[in-house]
Amino acid sequence: MKINSEKLRETLEKMHRDGYKYLVKLTAVDYTDRIEVLYFIRNMDNGKEEIVRFDLSTKNPHIPTVLDLYLAADWYERELSEMFGIKIEGRNAKRLLLEKWDGKDPPMRKSFIWSKPYEGMKDEVKWAEKYKDDKDKKDGDQNVIRIGKPLK
Repeated sequence: MKINSEKLRETLEKMHRDGYKYLVKLTAVDYTDRIEVLYFIRNMDNGKEEIVRFDLSTKNPHIPTVLDLYLAADWYERELSEMFGIKIEGRNAKRLLLEKWDGKDPPMRKSFIWSKPYEGMKDEVKWAEKYKDDKDKKDGDQNVIRIGKPLK
């Protein structure tokens, strides 16, 4: 069901009263001009599932927390905040999910720019060289997948 983002809290409170007490997942999709947020909610009594969806502006996106309705929303809301830059009103999770992330430029947004290109594993050639002639091992003792340039 498509709703106005301003009606999120009201809609989910009503659904919760009507038996939709299980948050299956919460995610978002960046369409460049807008962000679509999707709540997958299940009624465990009859097995029915509803998808509550709405669009947010890419400029200053925000939604209210639903943690008091759905405990499963905890990590999902943190993910929306960190990965998509959506401000979750009513909560302030200080610990980041991604430990080495600077907290700027949400990585799941299409506008995200990598600071430097991925250059592969630095020691992959040394690692592959070390194990290439390991004929003493029986089949199944070791699996080696070589990544990168062929060894000479």
